[in-house]
Amino acid sequence: MKTPEDEEFERIEREQKRINEEQEKLRSELYLYTVVQITRNQAIEEVAQEIEKFKGFGEDTIASFTVYIRSMKK
Repeated sequence: MKTPEDEEFERIEREQKRINEEQEKLRSELYLYTVVQITRNQAIEEVAQEIEKFKGFGEDTIASFTVYIRSMKK
């Protein structure tokens, strides 16, 4: 037969388990978000570097393009 104290300990254990599961889910989501942002920023930088190689525009125009593109990083 369970005492009220036993029931409270079980409730605390369940609550702690729920909290731990939520924390793990948040860590996973944060990791995924971080990976996506790093990948996005790397892709943006690659685009900026390729635009710097363009020959059909003046240097100021190319510089403006690359500044704008790099400003898209998060």
